[in-house]
Amino acid sequence: MTHAVEPDRAGGGPASDFQHHTELPATGLSNVLDALLRRLGEGASWLWVAVMLVILVSVISRYVFSEGSVTLEELMWHISSIAWLIGLSYTLVHDAHVRVDVIHERLGLRTQIWIECLGLALLALPFLVIGIYLSVPYFHDSWLQGEVSQAPAGLPYRWFLKAFLPIAFALLAVAAVSRLLRCTALLFGWPQPRGRVSAGGATGP
Repeated sequence: MTHAVEPDRAGGGPASDFQHHTELPATGLSNVLDALLRRLGEGASWLWVAVMLVILVSVISRYVFSEGSVTLEELMWHISSIAWLIGLSYTLVHDAHVRVDVIHERLGLRTQIWIECLGLALLALPFLVIGIYLSVPYFHDSWLQGEVSQAPAGLPYRWFLKAFLPIAFALLAVAAVSRLLRCTALLFGWPQPRGRVSAGGATGP
């Protein structure tokens, strides 16, 4: 028989660790999913180095050699868009997304987790499923048409960029499922908790 994880309300105990979603119990599946999303996010972060290099080349080309480049401009926002889309799931795994809710932080721990659980199950996941459903044909149509940039000297293979829309929605759905499992582990003891995982990704005992 499993029991919900009940954090200690005494000062200095687990209650302070769990406040404001800084930590949630980890589960076997959530650990696997979070590790995958973390690696993808860390890999995608290197794309920002590529963005900076493209910007540097573009600036030098424009202001030193007086030659603008549509190709470089499009390459810049293509790479940054891919990095941003992949990074969305990374921010959810690390609980680093923006929370604008002055009421939420005044509520008790279990009430906070209930709101998070219902929000993920009833709002986030249905929205993400709809996003995948709509973005897959959006990418597929672009691929069938061999869509390219309409700008002169623009980039080809516009479908490649659009492919990251369903990928981003799918990765966000994976992150939402992982966080939902950690919420239910705290509330109901299912799945079986395996320590805690902090917003920064470190797993506790």
